[in-house]
Amino acid sequence: MPRPEGARAPRRDVIDNPGSQRVTRVAALARRGQRTRHGRFLVEGPQGVREAVAHVPAHVLDLYVTEAAAQRHVGLLDQAHAARLYVHRVTDQVMAAMSTDAQGLLAVVSTEALARTAGLDEVLAGARLVAVLTEAQDPGNAGTIIRAADAAGADAVLLARGSVEVTNPKVVRATAGSLFHLPVISGLELTEVVEALHTAGLTVLAADAHGEHDLFEVDALLAQPSAWLLGNEARGLGPEALSQADAVVAIPVFGSAESLNVSTAAAVCLYASARAQYAG
Repeated sequence: MPRPEGARAPRRDVIDNPGSQRVTRVAALARRGQRTRHGRFLVEGPQGVREAVAHVPAHVLDLYVTEAAAQRHVGLLDQAHAARLYVHRVTDQVMAAMSTDAQGLLAVVSTEALARTAGLDEVLAGARLVAVLTEAQDPGNAGTIIRAADAAGADAVLLARGSVEVTNPKVVRATAGSLFHLPVISGLELTEVVEALHTAGLTVLAADAHGEHDLFEVDALLAQPSAWLLGNEARGLGPEALSQADAVVAIPVFGSAESLNVSTAAAVCLYASARAQYAG
């Protein structure tokens, strides 16, 4: 039957109630307890969503998009539809109720996306470069370190117990999708991590401002398969971590700054190792 003159064409279903149960449940995933209870977490923004769709599509449970974002990211949505993902159109108000940092694109992802390997021994088998966060509690720094490790070609990132929870929305955003590129394992005791690293044949290096080795003078050491221990944002590495390292390495400071931010220090150390390993 032809549409009456002047009638609007039917539009796709759009979620338009910010107070609906679905919207409330998604917004609640900003809280750790809800993420743990339901086994899912938020991925906010085009870059993170794009990488989740590309690398772990089987674990993307729902994707939410505003009309404006849908027009900007046609290719991403085509990829999501090709993967048979559940894509929901939402109003700007609904998106704001679910997340203020999504830039029009938000995905709900199963935590199983981060458990793609059998265990620590499998992750470390044949590894040449690993980052270990010992007490990283700032989510932005933790996510940035994961991104830097990915860029430097690291084989894994390990977050020892006492570090920030890896599905924290700020951590996920700061990784810019790198969370889905390499194994990221959390919740292990540092002693267990160091033992596994040694068993896998990796040299354990500690990044510390008072280290006895200069980062720019230890290429032979850096060329070996190794793992970097990285400390707390304010306190650095504690005595326990330093005592378990095979060598303590300092980044030279040529200017007047007292020290480097831990994520910056991590990037410098990881790239120094990558350079020495690839050059060899």
